[in-house]
Amino acid sequence: MRALSFIQVLLLLGLTAYVLLVALENPILLRFPLPLGRGEWLVPGGLALAVFTLLGVMYAALLFLPTLLRLQAQKRRQVRDYRKLEERLASTLQARIAMLPTEKVSE
Repeated sequence: MRALSFIQVLLLLGLTAYVLLVALENPILLRFPLPLGRGEWLVPGGLALAVFTLLGVMYAALLFLPTLLRLQAQKRRQVRDYRKLEERLASTLQARIAMLPTEKVSE
């Protein structure tokens, strides 16, 4: 599944690079209507592509953010549990060693 996502990202990056290259070779102006019919916004095609690509990257990052935060919290919880387990085992071992009879070597 990760390989397919990786291939999709590479394909989209290649497509974006190709469209950006075409936009740089053939500059065009794009018209975006402003809200409430107050006019339009003229933007070069390359800049519009860059802005929309940046918005897409930010959206993808927001999609991955919950998964990354959950993995980070799970890792912290595992480290905390491992430390507690180590402390319990160390205290149990110390208690057992303390219960062992000590042998005195007499000369």
